[in-house]
Amino acid sequence: MTDFFADVPTCRFEGPETENEFAFRHYNPDEVVMGKRLEDHLRFAVAYWHSFAWQGQDPFGGQTFDRPWFGEGMRLAKLKADVAFEMLERVGAPFFCFHDADVRPEGESFAESRRNLEEIVDYFGVKMEETGVGLLWGTANLFTHRRFMAGAATNPDPDVFAYAGATVKSCMDATHKLGGQNYVLWGGREGYETLINTDLGREAEQAGRFLQMVVEYKHKIGFDGQIMIEPKPQEPSKHQYDYDVATVYGFLKRFGLEDEVTVNIEQGHAILAGHSFEHEIALAASLGIFGSIDMNRNDYQSGWDTDQFPNNVPEVALAYYEILKAGGFTKGGTNFDAKLRRQSLDPADLVLAHVGAMDVCARALKAAAAMLENGELERLRAERYAGWDTEDAQALLKNATLEHCEECVIAQDIRPEPRSGRQERIENLINRFV
Repeated sequence: MTDFFADVPTCRFEGPETENEFAFRHYNPDEVVMGKRLEDHLRFAVAYWHSFAWQGQDPFGGQTFDRPWFGEGMRLAKLKADVAFEMLERVGAPFFCFHDADVRPEGESFAESRRNLEEIVDYFGVKMEETGVGLLWGTANLFTHRRFMAGAATNPDPDVFAYAGATVKSCMDATHKLGGQNYVLWGGREGYETLINTDLGREAEQAGRFLQMVVEYKHKIGFDGQIMIEPKPQEPSKHQYDYDVATVYGFLKRFGLEDEVTVNIEQGHAILAGHSFEHEIALAASLGIFGSIDMNRNDYQSGWDTDQFPNNVPEVALAYYEILKAGGFTKGGTNFDAKLRRQSLDPADLVLAHVGAMDVCARALKAAAAMLENGELERLRAERYAGWDTEDAQALLKNATLEHCEECVIAQDIRPEPRSGRQERIENLINRFV
């Protein structure tokens, strides 16, 4: 045990009336909703990088956090792991997620970095057995080190491509060894800063082949988790190739990977792409590539990716509505890809941020389940499209030509009249639940 959380109690469900800030008001992991425990619906995970590796810096200011594990060396990496698992137990999160660079010291060579990762993976294994915490997903950091300044898979230097491949292999091995349920690829530098020195076609072919290699290795080692891409439109690059769900799907189709790869959708990234969170989830589900989510929020005034903890129940409820409608998570879950504000210095702040976020998600999911069980929203949606359910309409959709459309309109003297979309009525309906 460490003393970092010495003054922070274990957080348990006490109900909406509690005055205890270190308690859940809405998240009761054993509460059954739509035939499943809340813990099994939500599948919460804590992000290692934001919670334990981030030092509080932003583009205009340096480190603000002073954590006892900050520094180099395996001793501090293990102290960080000790603290991480203590927090996971305090908030009752069943999973965590990590990049290689979050958990192990950088070595002088790739071989040394891999040995460091293997050592900390063994340490994680003991911690996971002691606590019962699982790994939702692992990933590789292919964007922070200067070697990746021009990308990883899309880099103009083949040596960087090879280094990235070796790094992903080591992280997939680590994820597989720890029983991880998914593996994520986020192309933080897979894009361009300026088009004038960029060959788009060449870089797309490199990215496609790299992902094919990942899928090939997944099958070779018998990893049965999902391979996921996390879309993001920009920042840090001017333009990133995994812009949004639709762009990723087009990429997967181009390289024959649409049945092999799903998406991990982040709320903040959806907003940066000009969409809503629920839009990206609904689209992924309709395309058959929905995998998992990173839960956070942006500050809508600042206009950049602020990675704050969620606090908007109506917004989150619409996201979980689409997830439940699609059948819920299978191997995915709710990863809090969120970080404290750089002025929130206390250990208690880290715990309370997760407690509040877990309560928001639980409250939102229960509202989404109630909406789905009520059925009125789906009934109104079905009623709007009911005209397409007739035999004639289906024949029109499947077999008609433009000439046939013209003949029908003239012969039947069709004169369409607009019908209300009932937006405000539906918004009022949703507000009854959230």
